[in-house]
Amino acid sequence: MKIQKLSVENRARVYALLPLAFPHGKSEIGLVQKLHENGRVMHEWICIHTSRVIAYIAFTNAYQGKELCGLHLAPLAVSPEFQGQGVGAELLHFALRQDAIKEQTLFVLGEPGYFQRFGFEPCRAPVCTFDKENTHFLSLRNSVGAGFKVGYEPEFKAAGTPSTLLSKKRRGR
Repeated sequence: MKIQKLSVENRARVYALLPLAFPHGKSEIGLVQKLHENGRVMHEWICIHTSRVIAYIAFTNAYQGKELCGLHLAPLAVSPEFQGQGVGAELLHFALRQDAIKEQTLFVLGEPGYFQRFGFEPCRAPVCTFDKENTHFLSLRNSVGAGFKVGYEPEFKAAGTPSTLLSKKRRGR
């Protein structure tokens, strides 16, 4: 298994992985494609096994108003035949050690029981636009203040990813 930064040449392989990892929704592939098409800043890595992309992780900017306040982890996708084998955990551990990520405040909208294993904690502030009660909203290295709703890139709202994530209680894999 090899982990590497996502290259433009491997984007199609990620687009093929996403519907397999998220078979009940098309929002993840639409989200990632739109983020790429619109040139959004993303930190992305893939896991390759026998010349095949079997896992993908991405981080996008998080905002307090127009100011950056951290990064959102979304999505974390693992091919179905590799789920439950630690591939997603290994990819997430790898990403958390990378220079672009390791000192940032991170937010994730996902299954608390999964992400708490990596140090994410329930997030009381800021409030997540897509999870008004912050039931599935977690953070890591969070020192941002209360009183605002954390912002996402506009493509998230159009894709509906966070709300579908919540309704299906996915872990983000």
